[in-house]
Amino acid sequence: MQNRLDMATVKCSIPKGTRDFLPAEMARRNYIFDTIRSVFRTFAFEPIETPSLENLSTLMGKYGEEGDKLLFKVLNSGDFMDGVDFNQDYHKVAPQICERGLRYDLTVPFARFVVQHREQVQLPFRRYQLQPVWRADRPQKGRYREFYQCDADMIGSTSLLNELELVQMIDMVFGKLDIAVTVKINNRKVLAGIAEMIGAPDKLVDITVAIDKLDKIGLDNVRAELAERGLTAEQIAALDPVFSLKGSATEKIQQLKTMFANVEIGKMGAEELEELFGMIEACSMKAEVELDLTLARGLNYYTGAIFEVKAKDVQIGSICGGGRYDNLTGIFGMPDVSGVGISFGADRIYDVLTELDRFPQGLEQAARVLFINFGTAEQAACIGIAAKLRAAGISTQIYPDSAKMKKQMDYANRKQVPYVAFVGESEMKDGTVTLKNMTDGTQQTVAVDQLIEILG
Repeated sequence: MQNRLDMATVKCSIPKGTRDFLPAEMARRNYIFDTIRSVFRTFAFEPIETPSLENLSTLMGKYGEEGDKLLFKVLNSGDFMDGVDFNQDYHKVAPQICERGLRYDLTVPFARFVVQHREQVQLPFRRYQLQPVWRADRPQKGRYREFYQCDADMIGSTSLLNELELVQMIDMVFGKLDIAVTVKINNRKVLAGIAEMIGAPDKLVDITVAIDKLDKIGLDNVRAELAERGLTAEQIAALDPVFSLKGSATEKIQQLKTMFANVEIGKMGAEELEELFGMIEACSMKAEVELDLTLARGLNYYTGAIFEVKAKDVQIGSICGGGRYDNLTGIFGMPDVSGVGISFGADRIYDVLTELDRFPQGLEQAARVLFINFGTAEQAACIGIAAKLRAAGISTQIYPDSAKMKKQMDYANRKQVPYVAFVGESEMKDGTVTLKNMTDGTQQTVAVDQLIEILG
């Protein structure tokens, strides 16, 4: 008894940055997942799953300095602290007590997956994956510690047709979800060319990490951060012409090609952008697509085209992003295998659809019809009819108890059940069902076959 009392005093809570989802919320989330999954399948992607836990040796060093800080590390089980000298520096102690971590994204585990299953995977390989990831970030609007990513990647091909298809998939997903978006595109080779052009090729990572914060902290703060990261005033000033390029994507690319006349990697990036935008312009898309030379995406493994998608009508962070990575599998012993992918942020998409009130009506309906329970004999009759409806694919529920009619009808209203069925003495005698439409209040008595036609 004492233990029960003690347990009763435990506060019900979950960690900050995580959430429970009620049935209505899950119905909406599944609408997002089903929409994205249908587009992935339309483009011939295949599903896989990977474990929530990965070895830290798989994860560390792939996301940049700031990304590594956001990894959730999992303590070893058992007597993991035996013999550990805690007077050592944290970075020396951590590997001794934490050998695994929760995955930060789905891309690095995918690269590990491809290498580990290279005999079963046919290159080029197109995979999709809808699973949760974890980041030890500060929770705030649109930013969670546990959230779902919906990834599609192509690996084993360098063709820019892959990038085009990713843009087409973005356009199709957000078209189906009725969200107006802007797709921002850049190329990490262009950023590498800029770093080389200003005489700071060794500062590429510092430049991309700082530039990636431009929307959040503004140009002056980006300049200040670049100075803190060791760039000279002259080098920082040399970046200004890049930030101030004007015109269409085609015009900006031509200006870049002129700037990179003697910078080979920058020229390659500009040519790749030229080819990609040429293919995009030849396609009919609802989404707005623009070249954004300040787009950097802070992850270290990107090497070519990079993407970021913003909702036009809601102030929130990116709702989709991705890019080209040329040698991520090389880290795991399989060099020279290029890949490219995108990741849809299901949780932010949910927030956008909620704010815009764009979820379809009726998603929350668990049952299409509820049978009122009048007693033992009537319940037995309902069981047989319900079985026929379910066999026809109609979601059907029988109220479990012969409670007062008002209680059962109130339940149907609260659950937003569109139809209520009555099987009483007369219906049992005639082999019929009385069906009430809960929207307009009309009711009719019909045979079971007619019932299936009406509800189907």
